[in-house]
Amino acid sequence: MFRQIAVALLLTAGLAACDDSKQGTSISINSTDGDGNVLASVDGNTGSLSVDVPGFSGKLRLPKLHLDAKDFEMNGVHLYPGSSISGMNIDAHDGGKAGNDDDNGSVRVHFTSPAAPGKVRDWFQEKLSAAGFTLATNGTGLIGTTDEKKPFKLDLSADGDDKSKGTITIN
Repeated sequence: MFRQIAVALLLTAGLAACDDSKQGTSISINSTDGDGNVLASVDGNTGSLSVDVPGFSGKLRLPKLHLDAKDFEMNGVHLYPGSSISGMNIDAHDGGKAGNDDDNGSVRVHFTSPAAPGKVRDWFQEKLSAAGFTLATNGTGLIGTTDEKKPFKLDLSADGDDKSKGTITIN
């Protein structure tokens, strides 16, 4: 699952709108399998891409990537409308066993939304519950499992009047 997410994020990042005038989205990928470690990152401040895979290491300068609500989804549910993604961290490991479909790891998405935390939480609870997630409120956030019974957590905090900062973590 996590390798598929990592590949999808890299492809999505290549299609995301680029604009050097704003803060970009930072992305990091750390994966380990029987072939070794794969490390990749995009710096949201500079647009610098770093890649370190078995047999190759390099850096490239790209335009800054800007990911928003439509660039990320969980079972067809995008982020709260008008949200922007400030960072993504993907950590995927299969324990070094070739052909192992039981990957371990996590995906963490940091975002901002143009609504108060309670409104964003309630929106996510309605949409994700309809998509098969099992969720319970946890303060201004949510905690539970995905439709695949993987741990899910949404942390939200106020970021000014009618704005929120959030982090989604899927293990």
